[in-house]
Amino acid sequence: MKLITVTGYKGGCGKSTTAIHLATYFSELAERGSEADRGKTLLIDSDPNRTAIKWSKRGELPFIVEDERKAIKLIPGCDYVIVDTPARPASDDLKELAEGCDLLILPTIPDVVSLEPMLATAEDLPANSNYRVLLCVVPPYPSKEGEQMKADLIEGGVPVFNAMIRRTSGFGKAAIAGIPIRDLKDKTKVAWSDYQAVGKEIEEIING
Repeated sequence: MKLITVTGYKGGCGKSTTAIHLATYFSELAERGSEADRGKTLLIDSDPNRTAIKWSKRGELPFIVEDERKAIKLIPGCDYVIVDTPARPASDDLKELAEGCDLLILPTIPDVVSLEPMLATAEDLPANSNYRVLLCVVPPYPSKEGEQMKADLIEGGVPVFNAMIRRTSGFGKAAIAGIPIRDLKDKTKVAWSDYQAVGKEIEEIING
């Protein structure tokens, strides 16, 4: 079983959206296996806002979503568990999150206001933590904000995903419909390819 945690110090950075779409990606991996292996992806919604649970209740997601209390009984037998944490975790909680998972993901928006809380989060992590920064809500081409921020993070020695999540109205539409963005019927579903790229990077990281 692989455990992936999504957390951050700042709300509105794409944390819950990332958790939902990574769970979608890994549920697809399970579906490619035998019938007995299907449906083995669980998203634990431990954010007080219950964004993922509310999203699922408005429509249908291809995996199980539960809060941290009900999810305990569902973890055994899962291939992938994605945890959507509360924003602004305490330092001690953050260290426990980092030590208890296969990969810790820190979403951030490519601007200084969002960058500073993310860097504060990274500084609170144990030195040997396996984590990556994910740039979300990135302005589309011709803007170079995302690429510039990624280059700055790399130069500063901060591990960052190569793939970035582009800004699109599709995520809002998907949230209203209660589905992943891949299931939309309009052109904004193309943003699903961003999360597919991130998912592939995660596979390489957690499978060594």
